[in-house]
Amino acid sequence: MITHEVNPRYVASAQRYQTMPYQRCGKSGLRLPRLSLGLWQNFGAVDSLANARAMVQGAFNLGITHFDLANNYGPNYGSAESTFGQLMAEGLDHYRDEMIISSKAGYDMWPGPYGMGGSRKYLVASCDQSLKRCGVEYFDIFYSHCFDPETPLEETMQALDYIVRSGRALYAGISSYSAEQTRQAAAILQDLGTPLLIHQPRYNLMDRWIEDGLTDVLDNEGVGAIVFSPLNQGILTNKYLGGIPNNSRAGRGDQIYLKESDLSEEVIGKVNALNDIAQSRDQSLAQMAIAWTLNNPTVTSAIIGASRVEQINDSVAALDNMNFSADELAAIDAIVKP
Repeated sequence: MITHEVNPRYVASAQRYQTMPYQRCGKSGLRLPRLSLGLWQNFGAVDSLANARAMVQGAFNLGITHFDLANNYGPNYGSAESTFGQLMAEGLDHYRDEMIISSKAGYDMWPGPYGMGGSRKYLVASCDQSLKRCGVEYFDIFYSHCFDPETPLEETMQALDYIVRSGRALYAGISSYSAEQTRQAAAILQDLGTPLLIHQPRYNLMDRWIEDGLTDVLDNEGVGAIVFSPLNQGILTNKYLGGIPNNSRAGRGDQIYLKESDLSEEVIGKVNALNDIAQSRDQSLAQMAIAWTLNNPTVTSAIIGASRVEQINDSVAALDNMNFSADELAAIDAIVKP
């Protein structure tokens, strides 16, 4: 006699909103959790579905309501969205109205001239494909994943405006645009009547390019910022304090985004110096790096990645100590600035 369901319906923690802070995104009415979960890696077809389920549900249990995807996340391309769609179908779907789900298009996705870039043809087609893979009727945010110099910016922004007006998404976003490109994009969208909600740039202790003009544009335009790679692809963790482990991402020959050359003796020396400051704050290096990123007043949320639930828990614990003294900030600057 069967006494249990094969796939019991997921029930979220009743305490999920008690500790996670939420911040308004720019001048909009939307509030995002200070930490969002990115599905760039570890959610593809080659990864464990059980582990993906544990991470998404574990994040939601902690008040992380925003899940960030893109059409080419995997591997293979599209498989992270398919994984998320399966998790939605297995029990997450009844929390849809409590979730912010985002996706993007811009980088290469399928062969031929219409499978990448910023054209209306590509963005709308990709959005439709992503909706099917995720098993949702709309995205909360849909992004132009990257600036396309071969497509008029007006066309790309008109495509985002159409995606919002057609009900495919609620808000429009851009990612990795320069300060001037962002200013122009915001002006075009404002004229179209679909304000730019959010910009998603890379930002961390060792990559501070947004401070050279972009944050000023975002503040002036009332646009929020959600930053990715706050841990600099794992460099800002305790993983590399003693060098490069053989089983780490930097030690893998097939790793595209983090190479052994990214971890010079100078970089490892800086990481160890930063770790000393973190220890004096009773934080792990990763926790301090996340807290520092969120210390920038323009930053609405930081996207964390994870390969297991414990890493999500550790990242959320960074929110317990968000304040920095002037001396700490000066010491950090002395280490990381040229």
